[in-house]
Amino acid sequence: MKNLRLALLMSIGFLVNSLVFAQKIEVRDPQIINMLNEVSANNLENLIRKMVSFHTRHTLSDTLSKTKGIGAARSWIKSEFEKYAAESGGKLQVSYDTFLQPADGRRIKEPVTLKNVMAVLPGTDPNDKRMLMVSGHYDSRVTDVMNIKDFAPGANDDASGVAAVMEMCRVMSKYQFRTTLVFVAFVGEEQGLYGAANLAKRAKSEGWDVHLLMNNDIVGNSYGMETDIKDNKSVRVFSEGVAAAETKEQAAARQSAGTENDGNARQAARYIKEVAERYVDQLEVKLIYRRDRYLRGGDHTPFSQQGFTAVRVTEMNEDFNRQHQDVRTENGFKYGDLPEYVDYNYLQKVSRMNMSVMANLGLSTQEPQNVTVITSGLTNKTQLKWDVPKGKTPFGYYVLMRETTSPFWERKFFVKEPTATLAYSKDNYFFAVQSVDENGHESLMIIPKPGR
Repeated sequence: MKNLRLALLMSIGFLVNSLVFAQKIEVRDPQIINMLNEVSANNLENLIRKMVSFHTRHTLSDTLSKTKGIGAARSWIKSEFEKYAAESGGKLQVSYDTFLQPADGRRIKEPVTLKNVMAVLPGTDPNDKRMLMVSGHYDSRVTDVMNIKDFAPGANDDASGVAAVMEMCRVMSKYQFRTTLVFVAFVGEEQGLYGAANLAKRAKSEGWDVHLLMNNDIVGNSYGMETDIKDNKSVRVFSEGVAAAETKEQAAARQSAGTENDGNARQAARYIKEVAERYVDQLEVKLIYRRDRYLRGGDHTPFSQQGFTAVRVTEMNEDFNRQHQDVRTENGFKYGDLPEYVDYNYLQKVSRMNMSVMANLGLSTQEPQNVTVITSGLTNKTQLKWDVPKGKTPFGYYVLMRETTSPFWERKFFVKEPTATLAYSKDNYFFAVQSVDENGHESLMIIPKPGR
């Protein structure tokens, strides 16, 4: 199989030299396929129903009971991660990310100790400092965001995201990856993104290389009741085109090059779409050119604000009769975010989508360094050059190209050396470069900077 993949990559390189461009490259790793096949819809349902059984997971609810409230919920999530750690042979590292959240005068009335739940699978390459994170939030709420006592099942918002994270952790912790994988259940999302904000600040202060965060929030429903749309084939990925932490110098460079649609998060979204649709059948990844839904936010936002690449994964059609609702029946209609309204086969697809991306990127070599488009002379050709990545030398590189009006990379071809000259003008096309190993695992794409 390995020789077959090598032959495919080499043939792509031959096509490029002949100026015949491959529109789509399909190199599917059997190991990743095996991982995806282990993701169980039944497991996802059991995880969600267990989280619902805690009655409420409101951030400010009971921390002493062993059966109800936020304390019981986080203890159970941690115990599940610890089971996966035992099954991994001790590779998986489980902990609380504990912090004191000050009162905010709004949704936190007095200082409170909060805990994110984390499981870290260290990478095998000591020279590869990349960290890939996947997250959901385990707190829940009803209509009144300060109601800490009533039944707040939060089956889809966001036990679905946490279940996806946990099922991914269960499967992936039995494998090895070049990069470090981090599985996180955040607290405090409904009160103000506090768990994510704390971990993002910690990651920044401790110098973590969070290469990508995929935040899964509301990912288990396939029916939009209000519009009567049933869609179990589509999922949205929200990404910002311009980084929240962009400096004045970076803004000037972006404006000069016209790359307002090519920020790191937008490139990651394109990567997610390509890899997920390669591996997951009957799934279309819809790229939404916003950081989040209209005037709304999620746990990826604090990471973006700290300068990390972060995106949000969300179902295609939200059902607001099930979201942030008191559980009740009115005029014969039952409101509430209950587990019977989750589509577990759809959630299985979304979990596999996340896993395919995390695995493919986790097995890849690092990105090429100092990617440059040569601007020393006026020409209708485009010359690119770059330095080899840190760590393991890749098998080769993919050069990507698209028209300026295209949302996706249209042409992708293979080269062995860290340079390429194309008979296409940099005025009319965008370009990027990514490394690829001998098994077809690609790094994230790097947009070139001008140079001489």
